[in-house]
Amino acid sequence: MVLNKAVKSGIISKFQHDEKDTGSPEVQIAIFSERINYLTEHFKTHKKDHHSRRGLLKLVGKRRRLLAYLKDTDPERYKAIVEKLNLRK
Repeated sequence: MVLNKAVKSGIISKFQHDEKDTGSPEVQIAIFSERINYLTEHFKTHKKDHHSRRGLLKLVGKRRRLLAYLKDTDPERYKAIVEKLNLRK
């Protein structure tokens, strides 16, 4: 699923640091989390969709690497994003 403009801009505005911030780790993690949540719900009805499952695993890996980067560079921002998104860490 590709996020439509309204949903994506809402996520960006919620997690951005300033008005031009669209690529900070927090914004990217939030967008990945939204897509992961959508795909998780998708697999509850489409159990045999293995092609999309591979995409889900790639998204989870990207999000995990971004979280690891954020944890190494700025632990307070890491704790804040994990708390905001209710991630298990």
